[in-house]
Amino acid sequence: MMSTILITTDYLAPGDEVDLFLRAAGHATRHHPLRGPRSEDELVSILAGCAGALIANEPMTAEVFARAPALRAVVRTGVGYDSVDVEAATRAGVSVSNLPGVNANAVAEYTMGLLLAQARRLVPVATGVQEGRWPRDDGHELRGKTLGLLGYGAAARAVAPLARAFGMSVLCTSGVKDDLDPSVRFVALPELLAESDFLSVHTALSPATRNLLDAAALALMKPTAHLVNTARGPIVDEAALAAAVRAGRLAGAALDVAETEPLPPGSPLRGVPGITVYSHLAGQTAEARRAAGVDGARELVAALRGHPRSSLNAHVLTERTS
Repeated sequence: MMSTILITTDYLAPGDEVDLFLRAAGHATRHHPLRGPRSEDELVSILAGCAGALIANEPMTAEVFARAPALRAVVRTGVGYDSVDVEAATRAGVSVSNLPGVNANAVAEYTMGLLLAQARRLVPVATGVQEGRWPRDDGHELRGKTLGLLGYGAAARAVAPLARAFGMSVLCTSGVKDDLDPSVRFVALPELLAESDFLSVHTALSPATRNLLDAAALALMKPTAHLVNTARGPIVDEAALAAAVRAGRLAGAALDVAETEPLPPGSPLRGVPGITVYSHLAGQTAEARRAAGVDGARELVAALRGHPRSSLNAHVLTERTS
């Protein structure tokens, strides 16, 4: 019997490479691209009868899993999976996969772009020219500066050699060390904060990392330092960050992510000189999108056949059925 797959990733469309692959594998597809907030009831409605889902970043809650009895596998077309209640999925017998490293190069290149933009004040300079001025303030070079990596997953590992090519030294705080790369020095978080000229966030969002960079943590950073976040918005206390930059206790920040996306009108990040907010684009290159779509489709087909390759909970499901 043909099973139905829900696709919500907004850059995937009927008739594209992913759609044709899933149909060739014997599945029907249902496209409902996520382009804004979606209610739980709406998500449950479009999941009705679906055995699999290739999803963007919508909340897959315990209630959603409880109300989608046909669902057997979910694949995130990205790395982060904080929007998915994996424990609830496991209770419901649903395999959940992400795609580790699928956009690591895209994120790494984008991170270097944000470092350069902050160091050379590219956004305020371009804005000044548009406004009829001709800004000539000094910027700073990356060579000789220290880059701190908060987390050491695939994207951070891809950033490290790029930063070294610019002449930066690299520090890292992570639960996982890489003994094969002696050029990265692993230190405790307080030392990372105190020594970094640029701090780049690459850790996953979890209860332990939510608001990890709060007022107390930011106070440990140099007043000349810049914060770059391409991971998840809630890792940074936005009100504390805005206050620190306004008071001159931190030089600035480049944020590709925010606690609420799109950025709401009342966000404390708005209108703060030195803080630039981008629209969650770090992993959004044509190359990374294609890889995520194709790899996600392959993972979903494999999961529906009982052989997922990057499932976060398949081992638990196997234990329960063995």
